Amino acid sequence: MRFLGIGDYCDLGALYLRLIEEGHEVKVFIGNPLCQGTLAGLVAQASEWRDELEWIRAAGREGILLFENVAKNRGALQDDLRKQGFWVIGGSAYGDRLENDRAYAQQVLSAAGLPTARVWEFGHREGALDFLDRHPGRYVLKFNGPDAAIDNYVGRLADGRDVRAYLRKVAHPETLAASLVLMEYLDGVEMGVGAYFDGEKFLRPACLDWEHKRFFPGDLGELTGEMGTVATYARSARFFECTLGRMEHLLLDQRHCGYVNLNTIVNEDGVWPLEFTCRFGYPGFAILTPLQKTSWGELLAAMVHRSMGGFETLPGFSVGVVLTTPPFPYPRFQVEEPVGLPVLFDGELTDEDRRNLHYCEVGLEDAELVTSGIYGWAMVATGVGESISAAQQRANRLADRVLIPNIRYRRDIGERLMAGDLARVESLDLLDPTW
Repeated sequence: MRFLGIGDYCDLGALYLRLIEEGHEVKVFIGNPLCQGTLAGLVAQASEWRDELEWIRAAGREGILLFENVAKNRGALQDDLRKQGFWVIGGSAYGDRLENDRAYAQQVLSAAGLPTARVWEFGHREGALDFLDRHPGRYVLKFNGPDAAIDNYVGRLADGRDVRAYLRKVAHPETLAASLVLMEYLDGVEMGVGAYFDGEKFLRPACLDWEHKRFFPGDLGELTGEMGTVATYARSARFFECTLGRMEHLLLDQRHCGYVNLNTIVNEDGVWPLEFTCRFGYPGFAILTPLQKTSWGELLAAMVHRSMGGFETLPGFSVGVVLTTPPFPYPRFQVEEPVGLPVLFDGELTDEDRRNLHYCEVGLEDAELVTSGIYGWAMVATGVGESISAAQQRANRLADRVLIPNIRYRRDIGERLMAGDLARVESLDLLDPTW
């Protein structure tokens, strides 16, 4: 099969490498010049993705376009390419809006019968500041758009003074040009549910995930894109059917094709949906990879050709640890840091080790592996086990063998889940009966 990846940062690098290992032809277009060293020497790069369309078309049913993100109206572009007869996986204009327009997504979820937290949308910060003056309370501040996650802020004070101060003094000027929402704070366990949608239906099973977004252990520091995740395909059907499964007919109407994830807060009052991810999120797809017995090539082909109702998975948990280097969690155009740092491993890597290392912002320079890109997302180390503890230990042991100057990562991924969050979710009767 032939695959053409299209994006700005090469977010799906680990997926492209898996496809090459399976014997497929892969090319990738990387739009951001600062990121074009990513996967250099590992995956063929296209200087202009449109020039490769005939290469894809010549493969017939075995030529697939993979879109990485929800920026630059690429969802609408994907819809148009589908009309031209191309097989496209990634998203849709509808998916882009669900992810980028948070207030709209809450309206859609409410109409689908899901309880939603109260949300107020503002076109600029002055309106939000005026609202906070008139309605003090504890809120979560979120900016609309694909690159605003690091500027989101979870309030801690009951009168909202911290959110107000942050909005006035801290958020980056470019982010403040975006629209924003204030959402009432909900106490509970944050967990996600995700599944692959083939244009008509979700492929079963769905996954459950528990992300760790704070930079430091103990959930301290900046809100990053993600520092690690616990994921499983087990016991997911009940939770899926009462949440993401309700979106199936809406995604069918829009012929969306790609991965969809719904992040939620779970507490004794119910399941509260927060936001969508309508793309292959990094590092989520990498952390799911060790749990998928069906190969990526088979799975992606099934998505565009609607040839399977489900796919094979392994039991147990996958724990993923994100390995980062400076300037993470900030981009290089905000914080100047060196790139091209050497990437070494302590001891020889076994085939199993390699299956559990998922490259992101790395490439070859003079035949040696070095860091690359714009953010400092070097790679993800995963571990799989029947228990969260076993999976965590395997992931941490592998992460400890990756040697990069100034490497940073969390070794506590899954601790809160094991300490009580998973038991709290189970007590609410939201999961299938047995592991």
